[in-house]
Amino acid sequence: MMVINAGDFISPLFGSVLHCDIRREKRITINFKALSRNEYCVIKSSAGLRIKCSAAPETTDVIVVGAGVAGAALAYALGKDGREVHIIERDLTEPDRFVGELLHPGGYLRLTELGLQDCLEDIDAQQVLGFAFYKDGKNVKIPYPLDNFPSDVSGRSFHNGRFIQNMRHKASTLPNVRLEQGAVTSLVSEKGIIRGVRYKTKNGEERTSFAPLTVVCDGGFANLSRSLCTSQVDSSSWFVGLVLENCQLPYANYGHLIFADPSSMIFYPISSREVRCIVDVPRQKVPSTAKDQMAIYLKTVVAPQIPPQLYESFIAAIEKRNIRTMTTRSMPANPHPPPGVLLIGDAFNMRQPVTAGGMTVALSDIVVLRNVLRNVRDLSDSATLCKYLDSFYILRKPLASTINILADALYKIVSMSSDPVKQEVQQALFDYLSLGGIFSSSIISVVSGLNPRPVAGGIILPIINAEGVREMFFLATIPAYYRLKFPLINKLSL
Repeated sequence: MMVINAGDFISPLFGSVLHCDIRREKRITINFKALSRNEYCVIKSSAGLRIKCSAAPETTDVIVVGAGVAGAALAYALGKDGREVHIIERDLTEPDRFVGELLHPGGYLRLTELGLQDCLEDIDAQQVLGFAFYKDGKNVKIPYPLDNFPSDVSGRSFHNGRFIQNMRHKASTLPNVRLEQGAVTSLVSEKGIIRGVRYKTKNGEERTSFAPLTVVCDGGFANLSRSLCTSQVDSSSWFVGLVLENCQLPYANYGHLIFADPSSMIFYPISSREVRCIVDVPRQKVPSTAKDQMAIYLKTVVAPQIPPQLYESFIAAIEKRNIRTMTTRSMPANPHPPPGVLLIGDAFNMRQPVTAGGMTVALSDIVVLRNVLRNVRDLSDSATLCKYLDSFYILRKPLASTINILADALYKIVSMSSDPVKQEVQQALFDYLSLGGIFSSSIISVVSGLNPRPVAGGIILPIINAEGVREMFFLATIPAYYRLKFPLINKLSL
């Protein structure tokens, strides 16, 4: 308890409302700097009147910071489980982004598991059945291995903003989920435990919301998430985005990845009339969008390397000058948040986006977290909650780490290099995918999230067999003629 003078009021820090009972049964409501959820104060007036005030802050079970794909899906999942959820999003208008537009079949399966598959309806989403790869005038089409899955399972591609708005709407229809526009400014900490957040409403009013668990999923660019995660963020390139209109991809309902110079390009449908084109540009070579430098680069360097069926539409998109750019980021999952708070989505783990694995990992994480929290009846039990949150970080690893590692490895391969060895590796990958069968399906099943626990031998052993077991592991058995002609073999065989 704390006794202060009535004249000592200051502007509210938490935005808490204090309800005060006064002698003679009068009642007033004032704004006051709240001490804690469980504390109260006594206000002493100049006339000696003593007023006992108790705080009445906003309380809920879970606060979710950010209502993108991860945040909206999490709010819905926890709301369906009966949790009271307060989700705070800085901008509730429809996002306009050119990433987060392709959902692999593995991500679709998690979306279905969460009961959110209908969010893909009425947004002109397109089926994606696999990927086609292009290199040096040759191409290979690789379908997703979907034979053992229901007929509705496939990839989907769409306008990211339309998809997010559907998810936000569905989450907000639950009576125990409150979706609010506001900017979270800081976390509320008490004795080293996060108890909630401070935020500003759409109208600029400062408020505080308390909950035993705060989940931060406000993306990889927000200051709040950066304050909770010290992992090194790597940015190796830029994505340049355009929309091609009224054109047909060489393979309908397939994503298209082109091995190009100096880096790769990706094409996929985002509606029945539009195709998204993303050009990866190495960081040290990105031209300025000013003075048409980017347009010139796209016309002279990129356009000659795209499939001829897309050339005219590509040039027309450049002429419209609706060229978007963003930096790519990758960041390993190595969070060390204090008790009471959890990071999810791009807020704590990003991978090279060339393989479009972000939403698949995020939705998988939400399924894991929802299942973990079902074992915690009382979220205010900090010790028990921390134990189960630790298990979340472990249980997410099989799928998340597999997709992360493969995404970064594939990006390094598909990026052109003047190094002859790297060029040989790139050609070897394309030749390997061209073999079809288990050679191609094993890789694409991992990239697409259909095989969250791959047996390494299923991918590596066919490669070893194709390259030659003897040549890779038994160099000493190679005829002496070759060992004399290539002395390096002798060193490698020692």
